[in-house]
Amino acid sequence: MPLPPALELSLDLLRCPTCRTRRLHPDHGALRCPAGHAFDIARHGYAGLLTGTRAISGDDAAMVRARVRFLSTGTYAPIRQVGARLAADAVSERATVVDVGCGTGYYLAGVLDQLPGARGLGLDTSVRALRSAARAHERAAAVAWDVFRPFPLADGVADVVLDVFAPRNPAEFHRVLRPTGRLIVIRPTGLHLAELRGRLPAMVTIDPAKEQRLHRTLGPFFEAAVTEQVEYPATLTRLDALDLVAMTPSAHHVSRADLNDDGLLPDQVTVSVLATAYQPR
Repeated sequence: MPLPPALELSLDLLRCPTCRTRRLHPDHGALRCPAGHAFDIARHGYAGLLTGTRAISGDDAAMVRARVRFLSTGTYAPIRQVGARLAADAVSERATVVDVGCGTGYYLAGVLDQLPGARGLGLDTSVRALRSAARAHERAAAVAWDVFRPFPLADGVADVVLDVFAPRNPAEFHRVLRPTGRLIVIRPTGLHLAELRGRLPAMVTIDPAKEQRLHRTLGPFFEAAVTEQVEYPATLTRLDALDLVAMTPSAHHVSRADLNDDGLLPDQVTVSVLATAYQPR
């Protein structure tokens, strides 16, 4: 199969995850390093670089379908917009953007829309989500990778590292960012979806110490340049509310009986997040 154009555009960023230093080149439907390590390019367009383990993720097919449906309603568009604005305020239009825990590529596509000359690369473990991420934007490539392992990327190649509702690896964020780059982290506040979590106690809660832990882990590598709070009420249909539960890890904890009880699903929730642009120390 031909190499997807967005993946070809990002080849210079990638390094063999086995060798750690050698570049990858396309070879008969795969990516290969000079030492002979080979990695498949899925027919859906993403590259599978994970080694030594399967790409296991809680984001199964049902979760990804729910996320695609919910994000298509535009309910989270203001979150996407703040991420794109923070990126555009900090870097040039020809930036390289790496989205860690990219999911379906929704937020990465928003940044690339704001930066007409930029290219993007999304990393995620969920092969189901990567199928969507590989199609999310004509300038966005997608790679199967685990955020907790050293990234298959060269040093200092990213102008923006984007992390939206995703796990974090501060040392790797710092390594792959240029000294003039920005890390953009978007995370929920304690008020986020409070109405939904209040009615469905089995939903995953937000740790009240989350902000302190964030600053403690990022502090050795980054300093905050600007923080914005995005908070607004969002009206939900019943399907929206079901998808909002189903697209998160809470899907594994909430019972079907609760979801079938119309009285438990609110028709409005508070969306509340903090978005911070960090500069490397």
